[in-house]
Amino acid sequence: MIATLEHVEILDRAERLGQMILQSEVVEEYNQAKQALQADKVAQQLIRDFINIKDDYDDVQRFGRYHPDYNQIMKNVRSTKRKMDMNDKVASYKIKERQVQNLLDDISECIAGGVSEEIKVPKDGAALSDTGCATGGCGSGGTCSCRAS
Repeated sequence: MIATLEHVEILDRAERLGQMILQSEVVEEYNQAKQALQADKVAQQLIRDFINIKDDYDDVQRFGRYHPDYNQIMKNVRSTKRKMDMNDKVASYKIKERQVQNLLDDISECIAGGVSEEIKVPKDGAALSDTGCATGGCGSGGTCSCRAS
């Protein structure tokens, strides 16, 4: 495909938009929260504990309630996740991550709306939510819980 001057201009503007996003206050706060999380030994240990317990959880999911340790493992997973989520650094990081996602959602919606009002755009951080689009796209008209608009 031969690049036209119009394509080059669009790509240049997209790159400038990306740079503006990277230099925004929201992304700066996100990067600070990420660095603080990575530097916090307690938070990192809580994250490692959660990752380790998830291996047991994955094993339980194969068998469901028929797994002999189902209740104990499920309780351990919930408890470990709660401890991790209640850590100040983890909570701050998740808040900042959600703010960046909201910014990106807003930008996506503006771009899509500028092209056509009929373009579907995932909202409310569908990429970060547990009930987001399981199919990897929103072409299903919102039946995947991604709340396409």
